[in-house]
Amino acid sequence: MMVMTAKVDFKKIMLILLAVAAVIAALILLFGGDTQQTAVQTVATNDGRVQFLRDFGWDVTNTPVESSQVRIPKESGDVYRRYNTLQQSQGYDLTPYAGKNVMRFVYKINNYPGATEPVYATLLVYKNKVIGGDITDTAASGKIHGFRMPETLTTTPTTTPTTAATTAPTTAAAPETTAPTQ
Repeated sequence: MMVMTAKVDFKKIMLILLAVAAVIAALILLFGGDTQQTAVQTVATNDGRVQFLRDFGWDVTNTPVESSQVRIPKESGDVYRRYNTLQQSQGYDLTPYAGKNVMRFVYKINNYPGATEPVYATLLVYKNKVIGGDITDTAASGKIHGFRMPETLTTTPTTTPTTAATTAPTTAAAPETTAPTQ
């Protein structure tokens, strides 16, 4: 009977495992990143919220035109589901915040391409983190879409035109739907 033994060098094994972990971490950083903003962005101050919007290319007023506390609905109605679909399309999800009070900050956008009526950026913030939001063009043919600046905008109404809302948006809608009216 023949018995074989092998001497294991603990230091070499640890170095190999450390090297493998470093390669995996580098691959995740290199290929795991998305071109969209991360799903959770810290915005503890007004300057942080303004910078968040500027990172998307928006020129906004330095102070919000509205800030208020809103409750994310516990029950998901049709409007909520469509709005959450918009959020999910940009890497957010309001589902974990159902029933919670969050802060809503609305900023006026000054550089929306082709805007004829006011355009607003809405940020939903929970514990100093962006959990969702939208850009709303209040023109009768305006759209609601995610934070990313649109490459091309159509001005043809998708529905029968109605009176344009001239205040900050208060109703959520599906991605690229007509703007809410009051």
